Amino acid sequence: MSFMLKNSNFVKIRIAVPLDHAEQVRQVLGETGAGVLGNYEFTSGSWLQTGRFRPKKGAYPAIGKVGVLEEVVEEVIETICHKDKVKQVVEAVRKAHPYEEPAIDIIPRLEV
Repeated sequence: MSFMLKNSNFVKIRIAVPLDHAEQVRQVLGETGAGVLGNYEFTSGSWLQTGRFRPKKGAYPAIGKVGVLEEVVEEVIETICHKDKVKQVVEAVRKAHPYEEPAIDIIPRLEV
């Protein structure tokens, strides 16, 4: 079986968020146009992880204290997003996310 790969007009967006904000972030993703795949919308997948960090002087952490190593159970949410909507999606997620510096990955895709 032979197939060709081409650059996609979509990217994957991956975000780590504390459990108590996961549903809010998922809702914002869908409302701003991420998660549209054919005749489906609000599509996403997720898994749990442990996030670890130590806020430095000058930080205003939503969780934990400056200078103290912290561990937080987080949900990692992954969804698809058209390249034309990435900027508005990321801006909306930053407003909804409780972290001062949220981890938001934008991952290029290939299509068959």
